[in-house]
Amino acid sequence: MDDQVTLKFGSGSAEAVDSYLEYRRIVGDDDNGKLFTPEEYEDYRRKVLPARMKNRIFVSWTSPTGMDCKLIGPETQCFCQHRYKQHKTDFTEIPSNRPIPLPCKLKRCPCASYEYVPLNGSQPVRCRCKHFPEDHEVGPGHLCLKCRGKCGSFRSPWVCSCGLPAYLHQMVVETKEERLARGHPVGHDVPYAAMGGLTGFSSLAEGYLRLDDSGAGAPDEAFSSQPPSASDHPFLRMHTGGGGIPELDRLSEGMGAVRLTGTDQDMDYYEQRYQARLKEERSRMRAVRGPQKKAVTQGKKTPSSSKKQAPPKR
Repeated sequence: MDDQVTLKFGSGSAEAVDSYLEYRRIVGDDDNGKLFTPEEYEDYRRKVLPARMKNRIFVSWTSPTGMDCKLIGPETQCFCQHRYKQHKTDFTEIPSNRPIPLPCKLKRCPCASYEYVPLNGSQPVRCRCKHFPEDHEVGPGHLCLKCRGKCGSFRSPWVCSCGLPAYLHQMVVETKEERLARGHPVGHDVPYAAMGGLTGFSSLAEGYLRLDDSGAGAPDEAFSSQPPSASDHPFLRMHTGGGGIPELDRLSEGMGAVRLTGTDQDMDYYEQRYQARLKEERSRMRAVRGPQKKAVTQGKKTPSSSKKQAPPKR
């Protein structure tokens, strides 16, 4: 209890917190840990934001089927153990070479371009040599440092939720026009740094869960209008007419016969049902215990018959 800290904010503090969060989303790490002055902040917005919104780069980890299994965000980790926001994401002019390189901005990091490593739970997937990505070289080839390159390069047999192994996926770095040409959503133009492939809240989900064009897509009308089957959830079957299942039809009829008036009569009804069930359970237990108790009693010998009477004393 002594370690608890209580923070008290005065009037206007919430607006200050929101302004700081807005500042951090726009500036990112470009201030090198030292907050800009209001003049420097306005100058940064005037110089950087127009080019950022015009030349935004969309980054995704894509399966061979074209589905974006993972949309990269600011905090998504790279093979070099650094976040996407710590890589080069702003361009005054879009490079002409493809794929567009996204090198790491931290000193002494040999990462030439951002590369996503999928997670298995909370840990990154292992290579076929059973070692983690940090046990491999960051440079091209990703040779293993523990098995001295016997595995050739980092190649994980982990299977993605789309049903294909991780080594068949590839990083896609594309412009807004290129993404629209693929038929994938681009969202709204935002001034925030290192947004990658995020276009909304649904972008945080995996590809097979997203119902937009970048994921599995919305189901067709035939799928939505098909009748329920025995494998569907009971709640779904109950509210769609039962689907011709006799047990569920009887349950629906019984529930329809119950009238809820919102008075004490409802409580009396459920109390009577509860007491009736208890009475039935007690009678069932008596019926089971009765013959057993009688058999045990007959099998025992009484003390008077098992002991011999002593002769009378003279």
